[in-house]
Amino acid sequence: MAEFRIAIIGAGPAGYFAAQALQSAEIDGKKFAIDMIEKLPTPWGLVRSGVAPDHPKIKSVSKVFEKIATQEGFRLIGNVELGRDISLKELEEMYDGVIIATGSTVGRKLGIPGEELANSISAADFVPWYNAHPEYKNLEVDFSDQVAVVIGAGNVAIDVARMLALNPKELDLTDTAQYALDKLHNSAIREVHLFGRRGAEHAAFTSPELRELPKLEYTDVFIDEGEISAAQQRASSAGEIPKDIKANLEAMAAIATADKKGVDRKLSLHFLSTPLEIKGEGRVEEIIFSLNEVKDGQVVPTGKTKSIKCGLVISAIGYRCLEMPGLIYESGKIKNTDGRIGASNTYVVGWAKRGPSGVIGTNKSDSSEVIKLLISNLTTPKNSQDILEILSSRNITYISQKGWEQINNAEISAGEALGKPRVKITDLQEMLGFAG
Repeated sequence: MAEFRIAIIGAGPAGYFAAQALQSAEIDGKKFAIDMIEKLPTPWGLVRSGVAPDHPKIKSVSKVFEKIATQEGFRLIGNVELGRDISLKELEEMYDGVIIATGSTVGRKLGIPGEELANSISAADFVPWYNAHPEYKNLEVDFSDQVAVVIGAGNVAIDVARMLALNPKELDLTDTAQYALDKLHNSAIREVHLFGRRGAEHAAFTSPELRELPKLEYTDVFIDEGEISAAQQRASSAGEIPKDIKANLEAMAAIATADKKGVDRKLSLHFLSTPLEIKGEGRVEEIIFSLNEVKDGQVVPTGKTKSIKCGLVISAIGYRCLEMPGLIYESGKIKNTDGRIGASNTYVVGWAKRGPSGVIGTNKSDSSEVIKLLISNLTTPKNSQDILEILSSRNITYISQKGWEQINNAEISAGEALGKPRVKITDLQEMLGFAG
C-alpha cells in the first residue's frame, strides 16, 4: 500500500502540531508524507511575528517545530500562497487530506465613528510591524504625541501597551524590527492607557503577563485599587472564584498597591469603558468612552462618558480569519464540524477552526483530535502529481526547509554580531537570495 499524502496550509503552531500528530501515527506500517505549504518564505507563524520580542522564552517552542521539520517525509514549501499560486481544489485533488492552519490574521473592527482616522490602528497590523513581518513593514505609525490608548483586555492588548510604555533600551537586545526600534527610540509617548469594556474580573489576560508589568524598570503601572476590590466582590458573590480569575485579580491588586518609582513613563489599566467615538481632524486627537457598570451580572452603560486626548489608538479586540475562496466562514472562523469541512477530506485546525483563543500549547491537543478524525476517514491513497512539478511548471519560486535554514542562519549570524538572538530580514528578495 502506498503512503498517504497530506497537505498542511500554514506553517504556524497549529500546522506544526498537526504535522507532529501525523508523524506519531501510521497506517499499515506506513508513515504519512507531509507537505507544509506556507505563504511566506519563513515558517513559525505567530511565534515569529506575534510573540512580543521581550518574551524570548515563548519563542523556544520553535525548537520543537524544527525537530518536526527534520523528520523523514516532511517537506516545507514556503513562498507559496493558496489562491494565488495554487487553488484549494487542486490540493484536494492531489492529496489524500488537506489541513488548513492559516490562523486568524485580520483585526476585528471597533465599529465606531473615527475608526478610520490616521493613527487609529489594529493590533493585527501593529504587532507584525514591530515583529518585522515583511507584509507590514511599511505601516505608518506616528509616535509624536505623549498619550496613546490601547483598547482590549487580553494578552495582545497587554503586549501592545507594554511595547509602547517601556523604555526602548529594554528592547535593544531583542529581535524587534530595527525600523520599529528606531521609531520607538524617538517616540514621545510617556502615557499609555489600556481600556477594557467589562470589569477586571472578566479580563482575558493571563496572570504571568500581569505580574511582569511592575518589573518594567522605567515605567510605573497604575490600576485603581477600588476598581479591583469591587471586581473581587462581584466575582466572589457568584460563588467560588475560578482559579485563573483569582490569579488575575490578585496580580492586579498587587499592581494597584505596589510602590511607584516616580518615573516619567506611565501605563494605566482601566475597566468598564466602551469606546464610543474617535475624534480628530484627519488624525486621532481624542477618544470618548462610555463608562459602564455591572448590574445583575450584565455590563450596562451608566450614561456617563469620559474623554482622553491622545495621538494614537490601537485596538486589540480579537481577530478573524482572512477569507479565502472556496470556504464558508461563520463568526470569523472557517465553518467546520469538529475540524472537518463539510463532507470533504479537508480539515481545519487552530485559530481558523476555533477562533483566537488559548495559548500556543492549546493547538497541540486541538490538532491531535482533528488528525484522529482525518485518519478515520482515509480510504485508499491517491496516486497523483507532485506539487513541486506543478509549481515549477508555473515558474513559482518555492522555499524548501534547507532554504529556510539558510535564511535562519543568516538572521542568527547578523544578530550574534549585535548581541541579539537574530536580525530578521524583512525584504522578500533578500530572503530568496539567502535561500539560494
